[in-house]
Amino acid sequence: MTSARRPPPGTRDDHPRGNRPAGADQSAATDRPVGETRPAGGEQPAGVEHPAGVDRREEPAGVEHPAGVDRREEPAALAARIEELTARWRQALADLDNQRKWCAREVEREREAERARAATAWLPVLDHLELALAHAGADPESILTGVQAVRDQAVDVLARLGYPRHDEVGVPFDPARHDVVSLVDEPGKPPGTVVAVVRPGYGDAGRQLRPVGVAVSKPSE
Repeated sequence: MTSARRPPPGTRDDHPRGNRPAGADQSAATDRPVGETRPAGGEQPAGVEHPAGVDRREEPAGVEHPAGVDRREEPAALAARIEELTARWRQALADLDNQRKWCAREVEREREAERARAATAWLPVLDHLELALAHAGADPESILTGVQAVRDQAVDVLARLGYPRHDEVGVPFDPARHDVVSLVDEPGKPPGTVVAVVRPGYGDAGRQLRPVGVAVSKPSE
């Protein structure tokens, strides 16, 4: 009886399936460099780690996100943030408009109050003028004295309102305070000297109600 020929030892048929030596099917793995890992599922590049809960199919390589973050919620969060900032911007515009209106009302109220204070300061002057007219038939000398007193009272009111009277003569001409009405020959006076006050002025330089109208000496020829 002729026995069946067996393949030489070491061939593939020498080891039945399931009885191959350990590591026989891992020969391909030994061809890769030591430390190189196979990408899981063929999708993840080597060396890139992803936190739990992140969909790697939609994420570019090398981008990391905190654990538990779902990037599908980011558009909704941005929309909510935009809506919140828009509401705050509109509220700021409304507040600014209310502030502007309030300031306009306050300015007008202050103007009315200042006008009332100025008019109240002039009431005693008006009272004294009416009193002088009521006694017009009395002694002319007393009427003159009364009118001078009213004039002094009016000057005092202007000074208290911030506009003192100026009617000095013999001072050098000052274009910030004086308004030249005429030039006169005045022997013995330096040129540009105030020799007469035609119209008194009220207020100081920088806060002047009216400049002093003056006659100034001419330069010598």
